[in-house]
Amino acid sequence: MSAQVFAAWVYAERARGHEYELAMQMVETVQALCRQHSGNLIFARGPGDIQAALEVPEKIAAIASLEGADPLMGDLNNLAAFFEAGVRLLTLAWGDNPFCGTVFGGGSGLTKKGEALVQLCEEMGVVVDVSHASDQAFFDVVRVAHRPFVASHSNCRAISPNDRNLTDEMIRTLGERGGVMGINMGSGFLSADFFAKEKQARDEFFRAVKAGEQTFDEALETSGPVIKAIPRPPFGLILQHVKHAIKVGGEDCVGLGGDLDGVESTPTGLDSVRDYAKIEGLLLGGGLVPRQVEKVCHGNFERLFIEVMGR
Repeated sequence: MSAQVFAAWVYAERARGHEYELAMQMVETVQALCRQHSGNLIFARGPGDIQAALEVPEKIAAIASLEGADPLMGDLNNLAAFFEAGVRLLTLAWGDNPFCGTVFGGGSGLTKKGEALVQLCEEMGVVVDVSHASDQAFFDVVRVAHRPFVASHSNCRAISPNDRNLTDEMIRTLGERGGVMGINMGSGFLSADFFAKEKQARDEFFRAVKAGEQTFDEALETSGPVIKAIPRPPFGLILQHVKHAIKVGGEDCVGLGGDLDGVESTPTGLDSVRDYAKIEGLLLGGGLVPRQVEKVCHGNFERLFIEVMGR
């Protein structure tokens, strides 16, 4: 592992009015980790930090991000403070916010503020991330953006009909724009069968939270064990999504995402980030040539981060 995104996620429903402070604390925690483990972690503020990590096997570039623009509190000016703190990737929304609609919400697109936020990110050198964004918001970003953007943890909807996954049209467009999608290692993103079985638990989770019957943590305690009890899908599904993405969007548009701390289940054989090393063999054994494997495992995201962060 040479680079990893450290996502600061604040669930707005349980942090109303404190989103900014909580997210800033998380970013500062990433900074502190890098200071405490300076022999291994480099806090990545620019392309040179990522390149330095790639050159030394013991080094990992830590890229700070916001998963959802809720910490901006609806104010574009707050992006500057997070940029100064080192944030270099912004997932526009986890759930609906003043900037962007999501698949977990009403499905609306970018607001005017959201359009301005995309433009400001590009000016600063912050990578725009459309994972969680609604289908409409995805194409709004396509319309507004001038630089490559990412879907950091989204898979192929043609294989698993999870709303968080990308349609073929989205994958094709992402590839045409020089963007990259990161294959999500969550079972429900990889497997249509798993997604169908977990959907009822997911729907009940959001219903209970939105109705005020349970807090987010209480609902998670209810749904988590149900999802974990579903048989895990095969490791080979990762290859299936990678090959489909390459077929539709080209070999430059797909990389490895993760979401390992955001899912209850991963495929058999993938129990931690250490198992990412197995993916190289899976891809080579599945018919990808070494050039393509290099791009998927690191080259495509490396190219995008260096380009966008370097402005």
